[in-house]
Amino acid sequence: MNKLTLLHIITLLSTLACSLAQPLRIAYSDWPGWVAWQIAIDKNWFKEEGVEVQFEWFEYVPSMEAFAAGQVDAVCMSNGDTLVTGANGSPSKMILINDYSNGNDMVVARPGISSIPELKGKKVGVEVGFLSHLLLLKALEKHGMKESDVTLVNIPTHETPKALASGDVDAIVAWQPNSGQALQAVPRSKAIFTTRDVPGLIYDVLAVNPASLATRSNDWQKVVKVWYRVVDFLLNPANEPEALRILSARVNLTPEQYRPFLAGTKILTLEEAARAYEKTDDLSSLYGSCKNADAFNVANNVYKTPQDVAAYIEPSLTLKLLKKP
Repeated sequence: MNKLTLLHIITLLSTLACSLAQPLRIAYSDWPGWVAWQIAIDKNWFKEEGVEVQFEWFEYVPSMEAFAAGQVDAVCMSNGDTLVTGANGSPSKMILINDYSNGNDMVVARPGISSIPELKGKKVGVEVGFLSHLLLLKALEKHGMKESDVTLVNIPTHETPKALASGDVDAIVAWQPNSGQALQAVPRSKAIFTTRDVPGLIYDVLAVNPASLATRSNDWQKVVKVWYRVVDFLLNPANEPEALRILSARVNLTPEQYRPFLAGTKILTLEEAARAYEKTDDLSSLYGSCKNADAFNVANNVYKTPQDVAAYIEPSLTLKLLKKP
């Protein structure tokens, strides 16, 4: 057998292996930066890029549980929850940054309370140990207050609108759509602090199983490339009507109902994401944001051992699109 014949056989086998490869399985859930994947799904952009991808729709917590159980290859998570999942035995690599929350996470207060200082001595409904709790602590800190200045009432995030409406608490902390539901459920209630006041506190990412990334890095590179095609489409004002139609349809809302959710999400351009991958200790960096989340998680006994933040962050696929080392 000559070298050319052998090379031909190897090429054919490689092609066959790729054709038989299972689709990349990605869990996504109801957050604007993740619902945005629907644009690529509806437009068949993954097929155009030459990668088979199967998106599976979940509620948020079940999506993380599916990832931990090995049912999917990747999951859309917040950066803080990526650390939690890893600390509990299911590490991942954050290969792209979709966005950061820019107003969708809120402290919503009942009528008569119009600022964070007015919460002193009041009851605040929040899911303790989750990122809403972290947002509350940042709000208190920015106003020279401590956690002990308020009474925390531990409430699952999806139940916070009902808790505010019932009068059981004076304020709640939640993310969209729950925060918006609270505002609608209680006339004259008010968002008195949001992630717009602390940009970069909560990043939203695509977290991939390290083994899948190691064995199928070329396919994941294509996924990252498709994402930035989505970003270009989404950030073009001419595409706004179509984008809102696609996103709102995924979550059974009208485009006008969905518009505020998108407005409260800072979708990062490729260049902005590259800057967020730079190693600094402030919230403009994914590293700094993760260090902040890690300290919060340890302090609140979400897990005991501080995590090696850098081990969770994989910027190379994003930076490759910019032809950076």
